[in-house]
Amino acid sequence: MNGSGPLDRLHEVQQLDLQLDELTAGERDVPETLRSARGEQERINNALEDAEIELEGVEKNVRRLESDLATTKDQLARTRAEQDKNAFDAKAQVQYQNRIQQLGDRVTETEEGLSPLYERRSTLEATRQALRGQHRDLRPRIGALEQDDEARVGALREQARKIREERDQLASGVESRLLKEYELIRKQKRGLGLVEVQGGRCSGCNMQLPVTVQQRAATGKLPAVKCPSCGRFLYKPHT
Repeated sequence: MNGSGPLDRLHEVQQLDLQLDELTAGERDVPETLRSARGEQERINNALEDAEIELEGVEKNVRRLESDLATTKDQLARTRAEQDKNAFDAKAQVQYQNRIQQLGDRVTETEEGLSPLYERRSTLEATRQALRGQHRDLRPRIGALEQDDEARVGALREQARKIREERDQLASGVESRLLKEYELIRKQKRGLGLVEVQGGRCSGCNMQLPVTVQQRAATGKLPAVKCPSCGRFLYKPHT
């Protein structure tokens, strides 16, 4: 029901504005279940990305060492073949044996370097597969939660639409200059453009108001009285 004066009507407008503020905040307030699921999805994505980056580096090192191993084994085979053909004396035999020993040691060293890389690659591949499975299993749950949240937001927006219609109808009965200034103050003060006088104080900033200001606010007439401290319009409800 509308109040009897312009500030009564403006007070009703503000009540609807505050309801709209709550609905807007509600739209942004993601349910804990969805927020938790999104956080889990992000954790899985980050872990998967880290595993794939490390796996790429391990595979690069494996390819390099396998190439080195193949080259060394080829050199070893050719050196042994040359030994059979060209080592006609003890000195040549010793030289070939030293070369063969060096190449053999390099083969062993490279194979030993490859062994932990193979193990790490196997571990990372298993980790990647497990994380992909977790991501795949989580998708339907995320989808259902997202759908529920869309329905929730849709209901809030429909409720806001109805309130906004009521608000606009009420606001059309408020003097345009007063309404515009109220909206500016409300924006500056984060929600409240009109506050009640309670116990001689401004309920917006709790300042003790001069008696003359209280008396003018009590009339409820225009021009509306502002709090000398916070600049909000002052309103004294009719009892």
